[in-house]
Amino acid sequence: MVNKNELILLLSRRNIREIDLRYGEFENIDLSEVNLEGINLEGANLSKANLVKANFHSCNLSQANLTGAILYRANLNSANLREANLSSANLSNADLSQADLSGAILEGADLTGTNLLGANLSGTDLSLVDLSQCIR
Repeated sequence: MVNKNELILLLSRRNIREIDLRYGEFENIDLSEVNLEGINLEGANLSKANLVKANFHSCNLSQANLTGAILYRANLNSANLREANLSSANLSNADLSQADLSGAILEGADLTGTNLLGANLSGTDLSLVDLSQCIR
């Protein structure tokens, strides 16, 4: 399993797609503007992480803990977020188009300006979420 310091070192390299980051502990990490396209982050703990403008296109984030994470303007297009915990996350202006959010927890998340076109929201907990300013 890769720890936070090892991840930062690995991200300084160009080809990180083969890295197994499943169930990694990355709480409070700063990955703003980092390209993680296609990476497997299943079950990873990214709670309270700074993920502003990060690219998670086609990532596996199923069962990941993103509680309180800042995903402002992040690209989560076609990402697998099944059963992920996004409680209190800032997803404003993020691209969640075509993302699988089935069974995810979005309680109290900020979805202002978020693109949800084609997203699978079946069984998603949207308690305390205002969807009126989303693109859907």
